[in-house]
Amino acid sequence: MAFSLLNPPPSRIALRAPVPPLPIPSFLFSQPRFPPLHIALLLRSPPPRRVQSSSSSTPPSPTPMEGSPTPPASREEAVAQARSCLATALRKPLNNTLPARKLKKQQRQPRFRAEIPVVDDSPGSLARLAFDVFSGLGVSRKGSPAKLLLVWPSSEELELAVREFKNWGDSSSALAHAQLDSVAPDALGSCDAAVFLAPGREQVEKLRAAVNALDPRPAVLFNPAWSFEVEEEGGFGGVAKGFVGSFNVVYSFMGLEVKGLLSKKKGVLLRCVEGGRFGGDSWVLMVEEEDEEAPEFKVVSRLKRRPTIGEVENMMYNLMAANSPVTKSARFLRELVSNVTGRKGKQQQ
Repeated sequence: MAFSLLNPPPSRIALRAPVPPLPIPSFLFSQPRFPPLHIALLLRSPPPRRVQSSSSSTPPSPTPMEGSPTPPASREEAVAQARSCLATALRKPLNNTLPARKLKKQQRQPRFRAEIPVVDDSPGSLARLAFDVFSGLGVSRKGSPAKLLLVWPSSEELELAVREFKNWGDSSSALAHAQLDSVAPDALGSCDAAVFLAPGREQVEKLRAAVNALDPRPAVLFNPAWSFEVEEEGGFGGVAKGFVGSFNVVYSFMGLEVKGLLSKKKGVLLRCVEGGRFGGDSWVLMVEEEDEEAPEFKVVSRLKRRPTIGEVENMMYNLMAANSPVTKSARFLRELVSNVTGRKGKQQQ
């Protein structure tokens, strides 16, 4: 059985505009960074448009769920979901009337993280995605549009973004641009919130210094160039790991696929925090249920914390095993033996 993870680092996976309805989601594709039999990056068929919550209690079958999230089926839907989650997250801290000195230390600086899987890692692709998400985000501070500072990872991306934003019709004074390696203190001091776009792993210390200088204003980490697995596998140590983990993920998803001997199953791991909708702060694991008319996504688990690759892999494997014809045949034989001998199936194992 092979497990496919459709989750390269968000800034290295590309959303193209415009695109047709996406494979699960079709804007995810990259080369595997793990052994082929363990984790591969693969994405083909369109995601289901319907979502179902199951009430089955047989492990590892789904349990009853409230509120069914819908994975994005297109670039436009992914952008719309991310925009909504970010706007909801930023609205309250931008309009907080309490002075910074009266806030508890752990509450002083709101830090958010959003990840939209993309396939093209070119500067032009990142600029277009940032324009679509943050231009006209719709957040205000004291009745006026909030001033956002977009902080780019390199001078090349900064120059291209400034030029392209003008070409795409952004004439708003609410957006400013800077480069992470040389962001000026006055630029950080004049904005209401800063968005750090696709910083590299080697830039984490500079990112931390800029975010600390921004305090107590909100900071957004958008499509970091490293994967979550790098964080979990010790890619950052000490202070850097704690800093990277201090950002609250408000939007993220990745496509999944498990291949068995006789079948395969597709799924999605999604977090979409939008004012309590979509199950609040849960990470939602969904799998595709085959249907003659139209396939469905079924919610199989809600997790309070972000699962590791190994945990997702095990859940998908267990789900495949539970629904395997071989497993079902074995269950039938155990039940038949139990009925004939009068003993419980567990005693026959």
